[in-house]
Amino acid sequence: MLVPATQLRAGMTIIHNNDPHRVMEVQHVTPGNWRGMVHAKLRNLRSGSQSQTRYRSVDQVERAEMEQHEMEYLYSTGDEYVFMNTETYDQMSLDADTLGDAVKYLLANMKIQIEFFEGKPVGIDLPKTVDLKVTYTEPGLKGATATSSLKPATLETGLVIQVPTFVQIGDVLRIDTTTGQYLQRA
Repeated sequence: MLVPATQLRAGMTIIHNNDPHRVMEVQHVTPGNWRGMVHAKLRNLRSGSQSQTRYRSVDQVERAEMEQHEMEYLYSTGDEYVFMNTETYDQMSLDADTLGDAVKYLLANMKIQIEFFEGKPVGIDLPKTVDLKVTYTEPGLKGATATSSLKPATLETGLVIQVPTFVQIGDVLRIDTTTGQYLQRA
């Protein structure tokens, strides 16, 4: 299905150079008396590499036909992450390269959408937020409840993020999976 380049939005999956790409950022540019252009930052779903491209406002872009299946994350063994289809109970494993940064947010029994392109898994669609437990952080300063200072905290998946000083070991935090930032205590 073809769509005008001016209708590209972040999160869309398109075909660029015969490979599926996820649109990461889009910027519409109209430089003076020239014709408008669309600058897009793309991530190749097969290789994980990122690139930038420019489309004229009159260009048509092909949307990728992606198939999604709900899968449950079971466990990991080294660099392999094992998932189970919630309808057929078939198991499959994906490597860390295919999953990318998503491995930092995976918890056992978490249900996620795995995207397939031409029958092959190319990535996963995480929930907008995940709740993760703090396994290590430095003790906060006494009375530091409303300051804007931050400290590093290690979460149960190994992810290290910046958190307010009042966060303690054992706290469960809500994390935004698109930015990797602390949102609130859960």
